Amino acid sequence: MLLPWTLLLAFFSQQNPSFVFAATPAKRFYDTHKYYVIEHNPRAPSGAPLDVVARSLGVEVVERAGELEDHWLVRAPKSRRELVSRAEVTDHVLGAFEILKARSTSPLSARSDEEAHHARSIVASVKFLARQELRRRVKRAPPPIRPPDNTSASSKAVAERYSIKDPLFTAQWHLVNDEYPVHMMNVTGAWDMGYTGKGVISALVDDGLDYRNKDLTDNFDAAGSYDFNDHTDLPTPKMFDDHHGTRCAGQIAAIKNDVCGIGIAYESKVAGLRILSGPISDVDEAAALNYGFQNTSIYSCSWGPPDNGRSMEGPGYLIQKAVVNGINNGRGGKGSIFVFASGNGAAHGDQCNFDGYTNSIYSVTVSAVDYKGLHPYYSEPCAANMIVAYSSGSGKHIVTTDMGENNACATSHGGTSAAAPNAVGVFALALEARPDLTWRDIQYLCVETAGIINPEDPDWEPTHSGQLYSYKYGYGVLDAYRYITAAKDWQLVKPQVWFAPDAVQINDGKMTKDEKFSGGEPIGPSGVKSSIKVTRDQLDSHNFDKLEHINVKVWISHSKRGDVEVEVISPKGIKSVLAGARYGDMADTGFPGWTFMSIKHWGEDPVGDWTIKVSDQKTPKENGTFHGWSMMFWGSAIDPDKTSKFEIQPDDNLLPPSLDLNAPTVTVHPTSTKTHTKPTAHLPPDHGDAEGENSRPAFPGQADAANPSETAKPTSTPTPDEGWFSDMSNLVSSQKWLFGAVGAVAVFGIATLIFFWRRRVAQRKLATYTSLPGGDNVAMSSLRDGATGAPRTRELYDAFGEVSDDEEADEHTQLRGPGRSTGGIGFHSGFLDDDDPSTAGPTPKYRDEPDSGRTPREPERQPTENVPSSPSGSGDGSWEHASQTR
Repeated sequence: MLLPWTLLLAFFSQQNPSFVFAATPAKRFYDTHKYYVIEHNPRAPSGAPLDVVARSLGVEVVERAGELEDHWLVRAPKSRRELVSRAEVTDHVLGAFEILKARSTSPLSARSDEEAHHARSIVASVKFLARQELRRRVKRAPPPIRPPDNTSASSKAVAERYSIKDPLFTAQWHLVNDEYPVHMMNVTGAWDMGYTGKGVISALVDDGLDYRNKDLTDNFDAAGSYDFNDHTDLPTPKMFDDHHGTRCAGQIAAIKNDVCGIGIAYESKVAGLRILSGPISDVDEAAALNYGFQNTSIYSCSWGPPDNGRSMEGPGYLIQKAVVNGINNGRGGKGSIFVFASGNGAAHGDQCNFDGYTNSIYSVTVSAVDYKGLHPYYSEPCAANMIVAYSSGSGKHIVTTDMGENNACATSHGGTSAAAPNAVGVFALALEARPDLTWRDIQYLCVETAGIINPEDPDWEPTHSGQLYSYKYGYGVLDAYRYITAAKDWQLVKPQVWFAPDAVQINDGKMTKDEKFSGGEPIGPSGVKSSIKVTRDQLDSHNFDKLEHINVKVWISHSKRGDVEVEVISPKGIKSVLAGARYGDMADTGFPGWTFMSIKHWGEDPVGDWTIKVSDQKTPKENGTFHGWSMMFWGSAIDPDKTSKFEIQPDDNLLPPSLDLNAPTVTVHPTSTKTHTKPTAHLPPDHGDAEGENSRPAFPGQADAANPSETAKPTSTPTPDEGWFSDMSNLVSSQKWLFGAVGAVAVFGIATLIFFWRRRVAQRKLATYTSLPGGDNVAMSSLRDGATGAPRTRELYDAFGEVSDDEEADEHTQLRGPGRSTGGIGFHSGFLDDDDPSTAGPTPKYRDEPDSGRTPREPERQPTENVPSSPSGSGDGSWEHASQTR
């Protein structure tokens, strides 16, 4: 039943759209309740009010869903069965909505008129309904490895010049690099201009922020902070590894004092939004990305799906809506700035275009270079990388603030986790210089001012605009002085526009709502190509001037997703590799409408034929089909007065699309992944010590991509689309393991045959034994080797006949009676040994009369004790779960 205050608030919100619930989100109770999000359309013709919708679905309105207008968080109590059992139970709320949808489309009869009209009003009012599941996001943080200490006179001179007393400043090489002066964030010039981040707030969407540390306490913005894991006001780190957000915050805004080091924008403010310390639902993640978005300018996000080279996951519908809401309405309409770390999975063959957060057009995606300017082998490449910033590698780490008592300091920070907040610090300086910069101006300045690093690296390729682009470095390294100098005189860009040609179905390729493919072109040895034509008239009709981002959406079925390679070639001959081979990705789900992104065509004239090529590794017994694709072009407007803001709606992801591609739609990605591993499971342990490189292209070709080095193979937990035994595919894919396994089986088989042959020979010898003389009382225990020349006790027992039925059952089921234990091997004891009964356990008891049809006497069955646990690790020794996941 609805609470009176909830009804009252819901009523007022319907009467006054500007009304919102209290700024502090309500505490969640996922143990006792199920939570849902309803997108309610109060303006729908013949629609029902929110309270009527809630009553009809049997839910209670909790609050508005973050900053999303007309989106409401509702809840329903769990049933008694759901509280006491983990078994899947039919969801009565979603079930009720399905019933209403069915009634709304059924033919009317006199008796059902009122019921059908009611159902239609509910369905017309609900644009979106989804249950909220808790998920865990992955921090892209390094393991604790202490770097070597190195200081020099140059950094000491800078410290003296700026009156910096922080004891570890001279070790902050990313601020002043004594050994390689060209490779640093180059912030001192901005400080000379008087820019230190004053008035700018950056939010660390992370695992908490230790505002008690003297390095951060004066720069902490409590009003913009919240703990979405525990639903408390302050983002206090509580878990032993909740240090990631604090370290990133120190890079941005550590105060100039006598603790640790200083931040790039050391007079800016930082807020903490804690989401990474436990599972989180989409509605809370969405609310976090909009939290305080009128005052908070930048959201620093060093996390995402697992960097294991196997996952392919993007943000759900609510999260995408929140990002677009921040872009459209954050900072008074100038747009929130979202900065994402590209990922640390390159050692596992991962690429940031398989991450829906980093390949979003709304993200500034940041990869890493080390203190020598080299590419660290953990930093993920892809066509969505915009810039690089400095981080760990080649023997150096990032020194920053840490969580803990006594104002702790960190000397082992790194990964792309550290590159992203270094970029955030530069953007904070720029926003102090030019508060009117929009989110797209921030991206334009990245493209325009990034510096070419390692120009001899073969990964650099020319774009049509005359710039160079690299999948590893993006448009180059971020330079604070150059960036802020350009920002001061920057002319703001025109509003954004977009254009989408019709989707292409290849050979009548289709995909249904349940992701069933049909039609399409098989991917042969030379791959499959297809083209989309863009005309000038099309662009003019969409008010389209300069090109910025492109999206390419593909429908591909394949038995091994990691074999697939996708590239798109522009009319000017510029190629973007969207997907390279990922040797660890064994999923057979293909690409059911996955969207890639490239910024390699920034500034290019899009008129002409855009050609896509889909190929694979020609692996035996692995095959796939290309069913269709579509494109979306994003750019700046010809006429700023004829533009509108982009708004998204749910997309059913069908092929052919059921909605107009030029309409505001977005793919609703499934949310099957509920828990993600910590980033330390994927970031190489030598991320700060391993030497970088500047001589290898990111996508070297099919042969190299399909056969990576042994040291780079992933060992992480499989994602849901891989199954629990995904590593078995690695076993089969490796020839060494395959031949080794075959050899082991052969040896085992030969040994088994030899055993049974020897046993049969022994039995034949025993068949000719001589009976003891009548009246002789010889103890069975005395019949040992060397005692009378007779066989040993167990051999004498075996001589009475063939193995009993129960013993045969023992060999098949691995059940054992007393004295027959094999130390957990699981075989019948007679299979492996002929131990003396005095050492093999208690003497078995025999029945006076054998069972009908049985010649030998059998040992009585006794309860088995201390049975070892099953190899699956389950406590009851059951393989039930394993059989369910095969």
